[in-house]
Amino acid sequence: MSNASASLSSLLKATSRSFYLTLRVLPGGIRPQIGLAYLLARTSDTIADTEIVPLEQRLNALELLRGRILETHRKPLDFGELARQQGLPAERVLLERCEEALVVLDGFNDADQQRIREVLKIIISGQELDLRRFAGASAEKIVALPTGAELDDYTYRVAGCVGEFWTKMCRTHLFPGAKLDDAKLLADGVRFGKGLQLVNILRDLPVDLRQGRCYMPADELASVGLKPADLLEPGNAPKFKPVYERHLAQAEAHLAAGWAYTNTLPGRCVRVRLACAWPVLIGMKTLAKLRAGNVLDPQQRIKISRPEVKGVIWRTVLYYPWPPAWRGLFGAVRE
Repeated sequence: MSNASASLSSLLKATSRSFYLTLRVLPGGIRPQIGLAYLLARTSDTIADTEIVPLEQRLNALELLRGRILETHRKPLDFGELARQQGLPAERVLLERCEEALVVLDGFNDADQQRIREVLKIIISGQELDLRRFAGASAEKIVALPTGAELDDYTYRVAGCVGEFWTKMCRTHLFPGAKLDDAKLLADGVRFGKGLQLVNILRDLPVDLRQGRCYMPADELASVGLKPADLLEPGNAPKFKPVYERHLAQAEAHLAAGWAYTNTLPGRCVRVRLACAWPVLIGMKTLAKLRAGNVLDPQQRIKISRPEVKGVIWRTVLYYPWPPAWRGLFGAVRE
C-alpha cells in the first residue's frame, strides 16, 4: 500500500460503517481498489445528500467530480464550501481530501483504473438521476418512480454495477484461471448488488416518503388503488401489502442469486466468500423483520442489531469448514 493510500485508511474506517467489516476481510490484492472506489462513491453520495446546498450546485459538483475521475479535466477540485455544510466530521474530511483519493487512483494499473472509473461513472449517473427525479419533492409533494423498470434501472446504477465491478476485480486478481461461467457470475453479481439496494429501499420507505421520495412504482400502487401520498398513513399497510410483498420477494430472489454467486467462487477464496456471505445473510435477516412489521409505520425503525451481525459473522466462520452446514445458512435465515 502506498503512503497516500495508507493515509486514507482511517477515513475509510470512519465513513464505511458496516461495509468496513466486509472491506477489512478482503484479500490485499483487491482491498485497496475496492476501498478507494467506495471512498469516491461515498464522496459523490455526500455531495448528492447535502440538501442544504441548492440542487444545481450539487449537480455541478457531481459533474466536476465525474470529470475529474474520468480525466476529462485535471483542474483540482475544491469542495471546501460543501465540506463546511457537513454535520459529520468524517464526511467533511471526505470532501476536503477528495484530491488525495484521486492521487491514489492514479497509482493503480491502467486496467484497475478503468474499472474504478467505469463503476463510479455509473454510480454518479444514478445519483444525478435521483436528484433530478426528486427535485422539489417533499412530504406534501411526493414523487414516485413511474414503473418497476425505473426501479430496476436505479438499483443497477447505484448497486448492481458494483456487483459487476467486484466480480471483475476478483476474477482478475484472485482466480484468473478458475473455470467458471463468467456470464452467469456477472449476472448473479449484478443481482447481488440490486438485492442489497432493494432491501435498503424497502427498509427506508417511511423515511424516504417523508422526504418526498417514493421508490415504489406509481403504476403498481395505482393497481391497488393507492397514491404515493397514501403510504404516509400506516393504516394503509394492508392495502399496500401485495405491492410490498412483491418487492420483498424480488429482493429475496436477488439475494438468493447473491448466495449462489458466493458459493460459485472457488472454495479456497475464503475471505471473499465470507465478505459476500455477510451482506447476503444480514439482508435476509432484514427482510424477515420487514415481513413481520408494519413498514409504513415511521416509529418502527427496522434494523439488524450488533449482536445479530456478530452472530452472522461467527456462524459463517464456524460453519465454513463443513460445506453442507455452510450452504444451509441461507435457508436457515430464510426460515
